[in-house]
Amino acid sequence: MAMYAYKAIDSHGKTTKGLQDAANVVDLELHLKRSGLDLIDARVSDNQSSFGRQKIKRTDLITFYFNLEQLARAGVPLLECLADLRDSMEEPTFREVIANLVKSIEGGKKLSQAMAQHPNAFDKISISLTHAGEESGRLVEVFLHLTESLKWQDEMASQTKSMMIYPIFVGTVVIAITFFLMIYLVPQLVGFIKGMGQDIPFQTRMLIATSNIFVNYWYLILATPFVLYGIFKASLIINPDLQFHLDKLKLHIWPTGPILRKIILARFANTFAMMYGSGITILDCLANSRNLVNNQVIAASMDHVVKEIEAGKNLTQSFQQTGIFPPLVIRMLKVGEATGQLDKALLNVSYFYDRDVKDSIKKAQVMIEPVMTLVLGALLGWVMLSVLGPIYDIIGKVKI
Repeated sequence: MAMYAYKAIDSHGKTTKGLQDAANVVDLELHLKRSGLDLIDARVSDNQSSFGRQKIKRTDLITFYFNLEQLARAGVPLLECLADLRDSMEEPTFREVIANLVKSIEGGKKLSQAMAQHPNAFDKISISLTHAGEESGRLVEVFLHLTESLKWQDEMASQTKSMMIYPIFVGTVVIAITFFLMIYLVPQLVGFIKGMGQDIPFQTRMLIATSNIFVNYWYLILATPFVLYGIFKASLIINPDLQFHLDKLKLHIWPTGPILRKIILARFANTFAMMYGSGITILDCLANSRNLVNNQVIAASMDHVVKEIEAGKNLTQSFQQTGIFPPLVIRMLKVGEATGQLDKALLNVSYFYDRDVKDSIKKAQVMIEPVMTLVLGALLGWVMLSVLGPIYDIIGKVKI
């Protein structure tokens, strides 16, 4: 099939433009006719090579699942729900994904099967949950779970970004001021300092030497981060095992490591609870959640949990041996497993980490701000001391 960019008109005379895959123009015209549109013009899209590979935004997915949940709860048939979403979705790539879902379901496929054809939009967890909802007749609850989960992920991502905004801003200011001082201001003062006719202090000689490096090799300084990043990426390709050690470092480096660990485990617990509550087996929950953590160290711990469960141990014992969950969380899992309410226990774990992450981000922001301020102050203090030191020495030698 080819991807066609079409122009059509509806029964009210309103012109519509869009993208649609079809075998040929006749097939496209028939498809649009079923949607209440009359084809005006069509051509093979120049962007068809990128279709299906563009990542769908989380906010669009939230809108998609929220509307599906509301319409399905009101008793609207699934095909009509998807058709309404297709006509109202503003993002063109996702609109065409939904259009293809409609076409696949009209061809006899289930929703989960149709979603599996679009990995750019729907991950394995969403597809597994949808399949479980179809089998159990709880599709509305699955849509609600997916909506809440995506909202939670979006909030966590927003909190993480907010934590990094201040240090990135201050770091950029520090770098800009450093270049200004070393390339422009210090060279202006070198002649004056050397013309004093006395021995130059050590810190002043260091400042002049540093300034000369910036003046003569500024392009190398600017290129160094990019070169190091390229070497790092090449090292990961040559030695894939290096990623494991990098992921381990990410979990321990201050101040982001402990927060990252909590975010990963909170997302894991939230997703695990959602899948288990939808009727998916524990082993399948673990298998689907493994790729979600995006960290080889924690993924290896999940593999260990799977092996322990397959060997006959319960979930609590298996998680306890990984050493990644604190005792309070293990206690919650144990109670949930004993009472048969493991999904609720895991949601409590997610809540525990969610609250802890928010507190940790606030504390990190409070600690990062003065640290960055001290760095900027130390830089300016060094320059001032190096420049004014010789001047004060001369003033001290003047006899009144």
